[in-house]
Amino acid sequence: MRILLDTHILLWAVTEDKKFPAKADVLINNPENEIFYSSISIWEAAIKRLKHPDNIADLSSEELTELCDDAEFQELYLKAGHVSSLETLSRSEDAPPHNDPFDRILIAQAKSENMLFLTHDDTLSYYNEPCIICV
Repeated sequence: MRILLDTHILLWAVTEDKKFPAKADVLINNPENEIFYSSISIWEAAIKRLKHPDNIADLSSEELTELCDDAEFQELYLKAGHVSSLETLSRSEDAPPHNDPFDRILIAQAKSENMLFLTHDDTLSYYNEPCIICV
């Protein structure tokens, strides 16, 4: 399986945070799976760290990228096709509001690249996209 990590899953994995779900650990450490992180997640973590330093891992963009490389995660860069895929995302009519553009582009990247998107955020399941795994 090819798996794209949501930003929090990525941060918990590389910092060995106690919030890291066991199911995510099994998927990430399965040698048959290819694990990816998005350049978008590096950007998101940097923005959120600058705005709310107490709510996110205290890692610079360089440190986070280095930890991802050390974990042998593959980097996925944003492409024009990912943006086009963003416009095809399906969402339930009864879904609660969701205003996180980072989540939407990460889902679009996973969809566009035929990857599974590994997240802990069960509200993302309202997107009705087969690429989403909530742990």
